[in-house]
Amino acid sequence: METDLQLDVLGAPYERQTIDLGTDDEGPVTATLVRRRAEQPDGRAVLYVHGFSDYFFQTHLADFYTARGIDFYALDLRKYGRSLLPHQTPNFCRDLSDYYPELDEAARIIREVDGRKRLLVSGHSTGCLTTALWAHDRRNAGVVDAMFFNSPFFDMNVPWRIKVAMRPVAMRKGRTQPYYKMPTGLNDVYGSSVHSDRYGEWTYDLAWKPLPGFPVYAGWLRAILLGQKRLHDGLDIPAPIFVGSSMASYKRARWSEAARVADSVLDIDHMAKWTPALGPRTTLVRIEGGLHDLTLSAEPARKQLFDELDRWMRSYF
Repeated sequence: METDLQLDVLGAPYERQTIDLGTDDEGPVTATLVRRRAEQPDGRAVLYVHGFSDYFFQTHLADFYTARGIDFYALDLRKYGRSLLPHQTPNFCRDLSDYYPELDEAARIIREVDGRKRLLVSGHSTGCLTTALWAHDRRNAGVVDAMFFNSPFFDMNVPWRIKVAMRPVAMRKGRTQPYYKMPTGLNDVYGSSVHSDRYGEWTYDLAWKPLPGFPVYAGWLRAILLGQKRLHDGLDIPAPIFVGSSMASYKRARWSEAARVADSVLDIDHMAKWTPALGPRTTLVRIEGGLHDLTLSAEPARKQLFDELDRWMRSYF
């Protein structure tokens, strides 16, 4: 399914390869696997999967793993980032299992083509929900040795009454009008907290990761609700799982300085509530001053995250 390796947009030493996924109702579909080799590889690899309105650009994350002899891979899923084609609706899917083909192929390349013996799957936000379901459904295949979930999207960050009212609408329209644009979506607070044009320290492609995020469509929202329901019913992932979250949630729709040191996208209490539903071997760590993407937090929160992850990997990976 894969094509030849090419130099990635990040430049050397990052390479990428396109995974051909056939066609869907919008036309041709591809995913993109980005790779960076460790200078002294030890046979381990990590596969990073981004969240909604996102793509891989966090080169310091790759630095962390490759410094420890772990080859780094990142997957831009179909209709995200490098994989987004002009005819496609950004970030759209009808079911989270739509992403299984590229996850399967990425794991095959890492293990069978590149010969890596152990695999840590690392997700961020929506990528945590997707990879959790995939790891559960592939639990008997011996594909995943460990998992790291960075601020997982395990529940909707809306008041209970809104959640109850929204669900039947999203389920109905998601089935009959999947491309219906929902009236609710993200705001630009989180984007403002990370991008260097606003209040953050990071530079990335705003065409692939716009500050207010991409629109939310009914089909995508239905897929998320169904995926979260499966998780809430309980998964059985045998691999050890490290879950990281901020110490605080920021729930205002407008910017204030408090957004610099909190998760301004999701509710951290949801992450703690649903972590035990993943499987029997979970570890939850909360990071003081952490942003929604903990790896983009300012210091000293970022160092705390990597120190905690390094300590956990020495025991479990």
